[in-house]
Amino acid sequence: MEKGRELVALQFKIKTREKIEMAKKLYVGGISYSTNDQGLKDAFAQVGEVTSATIIMDKMTGRSKGFGFVEMANDADADKAIEKWNGQELDGRKLTVNEARPMEPRAPRTGGFDRGNDRGGRTW
Repeated sequence: MEKGRELVALQFKIKTREKIEMAKKLYVGGISYSTNDQGLKDAFAQVGEVTSATIIMDKMTGRSKGFGFVEMANDADADKAIEKWNGQELDGRKLTVNEARPMEPRAPRTGGFDRGNDRGGRTW
């Protein structure tokens, strides 16, 4: 029975340590339309390990929406990235960098124009 408790304690300790070393996601606004994912990743890699870098693209035009997200390997690197890049220029545009917030829930979208039950006839 004692071995079981030790194993549970060890698993908890490992999980707690993993949480401490979790990546931190950063919001990056004001990105130039000419900047690509790799360019963004390379810029943020100057301050620490980058797990991922993604620029959000418009579905209709395929063009950058001018913002994206960078995931740093740990909190310390993320803090350094915010300090270095917030308010600085990258590819001719001034960046806004801060810790990303969870996406707000939105009302469900309806598909297209809703006419209700109107069949187009006269109502008088």
